[in-house]
Amino acid sequence: MRTTKDRIRHALGFEIIGLLIFAPLASLLFNHKLFDMGLMALVGSIIATVWNYIYNLLFDHVLLKLRGEVRKTTPIRIGHALLFEGGLLLLFLPMIAWHLGITLWEAFVMDIAMASFYLVYAYLYNLAYDRVFPLPFIPQQQAAGQG
Repeated sequence: MRTTKDRIRHALGFEIIGLLIFAPLASLLFNHKLFDMGLMALVGSIIATVWNYIYNLLFDHVLLKLRGEVRKTTPIRIGHALLFEGGLLLLFLPMIAWHLGITLWEAFVMDIAMASFYLVYAYLYNLAYDRVFPLPFIPQQQAAGQG
């Protein structure tokens, strides 16, 4: 299990490196100023973080009420992910269109590109992070609380 300090380093590194990579790429790809794309990515990151907390809290309360537990099956996890992304899209899409002065369709395409980038980036970042900062070895008995 990672420590709180390690989780904070992981989260900050993810956001900072992601912004440093995404903003210039998006600026080139969508022909908007670097500042505007960086601001959109930063605001998107903040919105996603806040939405993540609120959404997961609400989702768990609904699961508890409907099922009496919060454990998620594979179909529930898929629905959970799709609803999360859909809600994030609804929150962020109008802001992108308004700030950049573009149509909702253009903002949608931009949002899909951003989500696609972060999907690939998250995989690669976490792979690299685990290699640079590996988890300490914990014997299986100790990890299960038996030691």
